[in-house]
Amino acid sequence: MATLRNLKIKTATCKRILKELRSYEKEVDREAAKTTDMKEKGADPYDLKQQENVLAESRMMIPDCHKRLEASLADLKGILAETKESNQQGVEIEEADTVIAEVEAFFQAADA
Repeated sequence: MATLRNLKIKTATCKRILKELRSYEKEVDREAAKTTDMKEKGADPYDLKQQENVLAESRMMIPDCHKRLEASLADLKGILAETKESNQQGVEIEEADTVIAEVEAFFQAADA
């Protein structure tokens, strides 16, 4: 049986992973700009290679976060449905609905 506590935990998990995904996307942009700048300035090949490795590592984290967010969203939707079926009330339900809408909007924007 789904409890409000479980719903709150799943909601917080979704929020955290979404925040993490956005952070990685910003990091990729930042590291890509730094790599481009290093190439333009003719940086040492070793330093440039290391910077490219940092960029590649950051890019690898995005699909991983995407998968975890999709799984977390599915869990949250399941717990939310169970909670609504059991006629429980609380601010946690409204917060979960808000997070679901936010994550789905993020996925739609990413697909566009």
